[in-house]
Amino acid sequence: MSNKILVGIVDDNPAIAVQLKENLSASGNIEVVFSASNGEAALSSLRKLSELPQVILMDIEMPVMNGIEATAVITKETDIKVLILTAFDTDEKVFEAIKAGASGYLLKDSKPHRILTAIEDVLMGGAPMSPLIATKTLELLRSKTPGTNELQPHDYNLSVRETEILKLLAQGHSYQKIANELYISHGTVRKHVENIYSKLHINNKAQAANFVHQKKWS
Repeated sequence: MSNKILVGIVDDNPAIAVQLKENLSASGNIEVVFSASNGEAALSSLRKLSELPQVILMDIEMPVMNGIEATAVITKETDIKVLILTAFDTDEKVFEAIKAGASGYLLKDSKPHRILTAIEDVLMGGAPMSPLIATKTLELLRSKTPGTNELQPHDYNLSVRETEILKLLAQGHSYQKIANELYISHGTVRKHVENIYSKLHINNKAQAANFVHQKKWS
């Protein structure tokens, strides 16, 4: 039995998929168990595997079934962690992916070591959040009340501490730097970020459940 982390890649750009596979395989501790060009093809591949991947790197914009739709099905029906990896970073798509159940989000131009770290963090219960996404989360909280620039963390039931951590992430602070600044552990920071993602997911539960009902896993 291999001790390697099992990963799936879903991207409609063959060159990107191949490069991702090469970079991940070169790490020595990751095995790419399947690649697919869209969400529907990914679901088909997953049904045929005897051992499911632990993490899937998922593009957003794809034909037939996009990454947001596929993420909703996969996270509803399995314990697979989905890590969105895409060049598409507008507010709407980012938060659709997160609320559909994505465990993290990275841009495609992220360095290989950053992607590897994100995969490991997801499996350890962490939810990697880039400064860009932290900033967009803060923007989302501000946009909840038209005509004001005040944060509205209560709209997503975010705690004062979670909002504070979001602000520090948006400034580009690492988890360890945040831990040092707030006098808490690295694990506590990781847990707070995981909670932020979970609270964002809640807002899309009904929509996701409806879609999953239409696109059954089995």
